[in-house]
Amino acid sequence: MSDPDCLFCKIVDGEIPGDVVHSTDHSVAFRDVNPQAPTHVLVVPRGHHRDAAALAAADPAGVADLVDAAAHVAAAEGLEGYRLVFNTGEAAGQTVFHTHLHVLGGRPLSWPPG
Repeated sequence: MSDPDCLFCKIVDGEIPGDVVHSTDHSVAFRDVNPQAPTHVLVVPRGHHRDAAALAAADPAGVADLVDAAAHVAAAEGLEGYRLVFNTGEAAGQTVFHTHLHVLGGRPLSWPPG
């Protein structure tokens, strides 16, 4: 299930190029075009879900798959530590409404974020 108007669905489907760094039957990971850290990769489910809450409601195992894929990305990137971020909803900074998990690392990350 994909949304023909969704940017991330188009990347998953290969209609728009993305710098893909990891892929499974259930998810695709690609570099963010506006990186906020030396390593900034987005991990998205192949199926379209509006946000993390929608994915969790429809496919709880899908959330676990994204986290597992993120761990593979972090290992492949040689990250000793990394941050995982879901922005859920416009008020939280979500700009593309297809669930995506940010993998950030490669520099010290301060707390609290944002």
